[in-house]
Amino acid sequence: MTRVADPRGHQAARAELPGDLVLQASGIEKAYRRGVWPARRRVPVLTGASLVLRPGEVVGLVGENGSGKSTLMKILVGALAADAGEVRVSGRLGYCPQQPVLFERLTCDEHFELFGRAYRMSHDRERRARRDIYRALGFERYAGTRTDQLSGGTLAKLNLALALLADPDVLLLDEPYAGFDWDTYLKFWDLVALRRQAGRSVLIISHFVADEERFDRIVNLRDGTTAPS
Repeated sequence: MTRVADPRGHQAARAELPGDLVLQASGIEKAYRRGVWPARRRVPVLTGASLVLRPGEVVGLVGENGSGKSTLMKILVGALAADAGEVRVSGRLGYCPQQPVLFERLTCDEHFELFGRAYRMSHDRERRARRDIYRALGFERYAGTRTDQLSGGTLAKLNLALALLADPDVLLLDEPYAGFDWDTYLKFWDLVALRRQAGRSVLIISHFVADEERFDRIVNLRDGTTAPS
């Protein structure tokens, strides 16, 4: 198994998978240490979570606050080590974290250039992808604006845009539409539909699913493990 780093400094595992899968997580366990020594205790968050993604599939991952959704997402992309279990991925990952990881002094354009280089995209390919994403999400007028001057909604657009930039085979999104207005929310689902049509896979985690019909499957994370909703 080899490991590759993404522009945010995270690592994602790549391995051969059956042709009908692009991601497979099995028996994922994770616990955190809480409290102050000598009263520190081990608090389990994930106790055997498993998940698969197939090509062209849109899957929702739901659960209550603190159920471990973001922890599982970080383990899937390699940003956090699991205590036990295995994650196997085929193809390139795109990751949109819940909290944008951006640089305050860089403009939107400069973020695209930086991430394009990290993804080893050619200049022309990065420029074309940038243009298409600006148009799809409707924030091209902020191309030359520094991120410390952007609204929360536009920061959310840039966060999603950078995950989309390299046209990943598997797109992992943690609360991607928080802060979106209604028009951008609908544009987001148009992008998801296009990715499905192109055979790309999308995993979206949320506290709730308002548009259940937009998903192929819903997976519920409860008591540290996963089950169909």
